Amino acid sequence: MRFHRFSVLRVTTLCAAAALLAGCATGAHSPSAKPVLYPNAKLNQVGEPAGRAAADACMARATSAGLTPDEKNNAVGQQAGKAAAVAGVAAAVGSLVSGGGLNNAVKAGAGGAAVGGAAGAVSGAFNQQANQTFRQFTQRCLTEQGFDVIGWN
Repeated sequence: MRFHRFSVLRVTTLCAAAALLAGCATGAHSPSAKPVLYPNAKLNQVGEPAGRAAADACMARATSAGLTPDEKNNAVGQQAGKAAAVAGVAAAVGSLVSGGGLNNAVKAGAGGAAVGGAAGAVSGAFNQQANQTFRQFTQRCLTEQGFDVIGWN
């Protein structure tokens, strides 16, 4: 297996682009999700725009308290490291088995590690999870104002 600098660069660039797209993902389990307010008496009284402003203010209070919308468990780094190690070893062993010699095995291992690390980073980026403490803080803030949070979207 032979890696060219150009092909490794191309794969890394494509993986980085996919990671950026992963950061734009939304949904109920996404860190960028917003609270969904039930149309109770309070929301009907103040209106949807005021409810949305209250939710944004409560999320800002949670951030001011040191919380973040996403879990900071370094999943991206862990996934990238594992994938880099596996791909690097596999590429090096493949080169040795195919008779490429030690020098080519080292080059193949380095190229495999680069590609594996980029792929692992993309995989880890897709696994971002919402911080439940941030959400609970925001929900309690809204509840204390009379709003009823029925979910996140």
